[in-house]
Amino acid sequence: MKRPTRKQLAKAAREMAVIPFHGFTENEVSNLQPLVKPFPGWTVEEADGMWCRAFVYYCCREAGFDFPIRPDECETCNLAGCIAWEEFAKGDPLIEYHKGMKDFIPEAGDVVIYDRVFENTEHDHMGIILERREKSILVAEGNVDNRSAIIERPADEHIRCYIRMPDRYKYRQLSE
Repeated sequence: MKRPTRKQLAKAAREMAVIPFHGFTENEVSNLQPLVKPFPGWTVEEADGMWCRAFVYYCCREAGFDFPIRPDECETCNLAGCIAWEEFAKGDPLIEYHKGMKDFIPEAGDVVIYDRVFENTEHDHMGIILERREKSILVAEGNVDNRSAIIERPADEHIRCYIRMPDRYKYRQLSE
């Protein structure tokens, strides 16, 4: 079994972003099935245009991180929702949760959740950091114009939080 690391997560995210995954576009049938498959009852058609969280989950699995689609810490929904990722990080003492940009230096393999990137709502987008730059971050994301991509985003007020899973993280359900 792989012992997952953030370095492996960044590598997997980079590789998955350049495939690219995409929803239904003018000339292409969606190839999101591998990302949607872990989430029962969710179809490729329903995921179209809102699958950044499934992309992050898929990359985590590809890197060897093993946790359920709805960890016990998730109160609102499963990990196909950004808010669930935040609940997961806040509820598991092994995972680092850092609100905003203050007093935290992100690294490759950290997860970033944004507010108000595509819509004027909280928890509206997320990705996996590939590189920290002076005033920006390079991020692998799903659902950038309905495609996976590597994109540079400013390190600004749109960053809601950073999530850092420890290397070799192993999920333990609360009921254990």
